[in-house]
Amino acid sequence: MGSGETSPTMVTLHREVTAHLPRGADAVILETPYGFQVNRDDTSSRAREYFRRSVNLATVVAPDRRDEDFSDSGCAAEVRDRVRRSAWVFSGPGSPSYALDRWSTLRLGEILRERVSRGYGVTVMASAAACTVGCAALPVYEIYKAGHSPEWLPGLDLMGTLGLRVAVIPHYDNTEGGTHDTRFCYLGEPRLASLEKELPDSSAVLGIDEHTAVIVDLDTSLVRVWGRGVMTIRRNGVSTRVSGGTTLPLEQLRNLVKGTPSAAVPTSRRPPEDGEDGTHRPGSDAVTLQEAVDAAELSFSAAQDARNAVRMADITVELESVIAAWSADMEEDQGGEWARTVLHGMIRRLAGAAERGLHEPERTLGRIVAPLLELRTRLRSESAFELADAVREAVAAGGVRVRDSAEGSEWRWEGATGDQQAGSRAET
Repeated sequence: MGSGETSPTMVTLHREVTAHLPRGADAVILETPYGFQVNRDDTSSRAREYFRRSVNLATVVAPDRRDEDFSDSGCAAEVRDRVRRSAWVFSGPGSPSYALDRWSTLRLGEILRERVSRGYGVTVMASAAACTVGCAALPVYEIYKAGHSPEWLPGLDLMGTLGLRVAVIPHYDNTEGGTHDTRFCYLGEPRLASLEKELPDSSAVLGIDEHTAVIVDLDTSLVRVWGRGVMTIRRNGVSTRVSGGTTLPLEQLRNLVKGTPSAAVPTSRRPPEDGEDGTHRPGSDAVTLQEAVDAAELSFSAAQDARNAVRMADITVELESVIAAWSADMEEDQGGEWARTVLHGMIRRLAGAAERGLHEPERTLGRIVAPLLELRTRLRSESAFELADAVREAVAAGGVRVRDSAEGSEWRWEGATGDQQAGSRAET
């Protein structure tokens, strides 16, 4: 997966690939890629909750402990055995270089290779973990954050067991840099062009766009591109793009990687019905939390300009649901707080509109109705009852109900539907 592994956009795919698992099957989350982070326990908890709530999959976490007792005792062996036998194994965000180092120490890399080579179970590698599955791995943190010279690290080469000599790069279409080039997992074109020259001639870069996945089905020997983006096979600066919704034989992908001249570029077979292949629905183009929040805020402002209070309330409720759905995303720590800030602002704007609405009869209608009722009282005192009744009927047509008593006349605005809307005012 290129990104979004625990976001709402990937729920359908996770459900699909776990649907055939036996009930109660072992499912393991590898903590390693983010094991160095101080919030690793929270990240693991959110991932488990995501799979429990959204995918109906009960998971356990394979811990990343660096103490000698863990490595020397039987604990590490237990983790290896569990990963080897589990029907489903997942690994996601963090540091590729850290993951490779730890998996080498714990000998988990060989277990993962063995899983893939024998086609056992489901193995999901996303984001940072996806960087590790090729023959060469990208040390993203060191290059992008620490300024190290671009270089490849030896990868796990899980793809090599499938006959695919590739360096996998997730976040391939990243645009977080704005005017700065952060494509290719924050590398940018110049650094990727430099690194590409260091790959063996028979290999290629395999790029996976964000919120996109590449599924290799070893039972059918088919490869499917799933999601909003594309899979890119890049050799010597020349890219072949395979669109989401495309299915191709594994052998055809091998030929594309090798640069075989006869390897035809596959065409998309994206079905018209949305949702089954991971494509996003028309009108719901937001596939990240930020995009969803931005779209909601624009819609809210439009509804406010149109004085559509019901729509304003609906958008607010919908946004709260969106934020809740994204709360388990392992990569949305700061984004969630920002989204809630926007939501709170919308609630305050809605409250302001409601407060103005509650005072509307007193502030606006009162300035009109009170003089009319004074006129009606004067007309009645002069026995001009027909004119007085005409005034009463006129204000009634505008939704104002008048009730006479010994103390005077009292009015209440009931609105066009006859439902009581606001306060009253008496005229003597």
